[in-house]
Amino acid sequence: MRELHRVNQFQRLWQLSQGEPQRLSVVAMAQHCFCSERHVRTLLRQWQEAGWLNWHGESGRGKQGELTFLVSPEQLRQQLLTQQLAAGEAVQALQVLDLHPERLVKMLRPLMGGQWQNQAPVLRIPYYRAMEPLRPLSLTGRAEQHLLRQIFSGLTRFRGNDVEGDLAHHWQHDGSGKEWYFWLRPQLSWHNDEPIHAAQLATQLQQIMQTVRGGRLLASIERIEAPHPLALRIQLRQSDYWLPQRLAHQFCLLPHPDSPETGCGPWKLTHFTPELVRLESHARWHLQRPLIQVVEYWITPQLFAHGLGTSCRHPVQIAIGDPDELDALRPVDHSISLGFCYLAPRISHRLSAAQAKTLIALIQLSGVIQQLPLDEGLITPSQELLPGWPVPPMKMTGVTLPEKLTLHYHLPIELHVMAQALVPLLAQHGCELTCVFHDVKSWRDDTDLSEADVVMGDRLIGDAPLFTLVNWLENDPLWHPLRASVLQAPLGAIAQQQSPERRTALTHKLFQHLMNEGHLLPLFNYRYQVFAPPGVEGIQLNTLGWFDFTRAWIPPPAAAGTVQPAPEPVP
Repeated sequence: MRELHRVNQFQRLWQLSQGEPQRLSVVAMAQHCFCSERHVRTLLRQWQEAGWLNWHGESGRGKQGELTFLVSPEQLRQQLLTQQLAAGEAVQALQVLDLHPERLVKMLRPLMGGQWQNQAPVLRIPYYRAMEPLRPLSLTGRAEQHLLRQIFSGLTRFRGNDVEGDLAHHWQHDGSGKEWYFWLRPQLSWHNDEPIHAAQLATQLQQIMQTVRGGRLLASIERIEAPHPLALRIQLRQSDYWLPQRLAHQFCLLPHPDSPETGCGPWKLTHFTPELVRLESHARWHLQRPLIQVVEYWITPQLFAHGLGTSCRHPVQIAIGDPDELDALRPVDHSISLGFCYLAPRISHRLSAAQAKTLIALIQLSGVIQQLPLDEGLITPSQELLPGWPVPPMKMTGVTLPEKLTLHYHLPIELHVMAQALVPLLAQHGCELTCVFHDVKSWRDDTDLSEADVVMGDRLIGDAPLFTLVNWLENDPLWHPLRASVLQAPLGAIAQQQSPERRTALTHKLFQHLMNEGHLLPLFNYRYQVFAPPGVEGIQLNTLGWFDFTRAWIPPPAAAGTVQPAPEPVP
């Protein structure tokens, strides 16, 4: 970048005196700027015309002149960064940010949050880590799952506890529950403006069924056809009234058949690097159009390493704007997540059912969760699996724990703190606990849990919590030992119930059985929190602890001397 090169040359000159006035010859300046004397004279003229410095030279080779600086290189970088962002050149602006973290924080601070640039609203979010590849079939973090649903669409989508049409505007099934038709909305478009055809979606769903995760999720499907450009016909092996929910699952978000980064959701991905993720609104999206034109994640993990603040004090606390000044940001919304961290004893010849219940009783009665050395207000002990589904208390019996147990657990960091607290607790009762940490966010199919007596993990629950819990039992490697012996029959019976009320009752009964028999103990829930500057509106936490980018909005700047009313958000 030519402008950045000139700023770097100016900085070399400025560093000779740290910005203080000085006397120099053109020859000396050429040496410091690594260029010819003729080019230095050109630079001096250009910099003086731009208001960067004043130069009063004297005629004659080797004569010294008076050099006075009017701006600092830091100010020039800030101006350059602002100009590039205003022009929509976020990628080029990254070249300006090759700075020490403290200087980087100072430059980014006024540019985060909501801004109007070139008559378009832009939302910039500082973020504390690089994003994982955005692939629907990959199990990723909350931020990635949120982005997936902004970029990609499926046949159906979740809204709260319900499922509604996305690419499909409605669906129907026959009396047996085995033959389903999904009718597509007309004039659907990919992000590259190509039309969407039912045959493409059928092919994509067939490919998903060939994967391990997709095959388990869609195991009841026998055949998918596209009998009409706007219709899909799905034939099932047996009735499965979870089918609309299954098609709304993350695994069934549908990318373009020839371009896995291209979707058809409200936002299209225009840039994805470890430093910057940029989304632009999809002008031809089929549902509510976004009110913001651009969303950018500025990823600065080095800030976190230096303790200078991040977009999240914790991954469940999102700050849209300067994270070092949370007091200046307003707490927009907060909620307690339905998802929970859990402990799951694996009953076997090494750990009996009675011993598993003793372990759970020790944890419940000890108050160990309440005593965890964590940030105040971050977690709350789980009293219910879901609202109205209380966690049953276990009673202490005379059964003693095994002499040794092995605990396997993964992220988040709170589970590491919990594991450390369990070691002395079990030692007091004659049990040596060995802890094995897995640096993942969820259990993968290739994870070996055969030696685990106890497992801890994090069960993320977004929308449709009832289906999410059922799908957890159907697909998570954690439950593999129980699927054939305990879970297969009740899960099949639940799926074949057409009545939602009956499915709810049977699911509640199944999870109550798992908790009563010592297979599952919910530990604690997170408290989601989002902070935003005053200029960003329409923010409401969703079940992933993020907010719907299509509903956020930025009031337009008021004209000088007038008061301009803020627009009403689209319902």
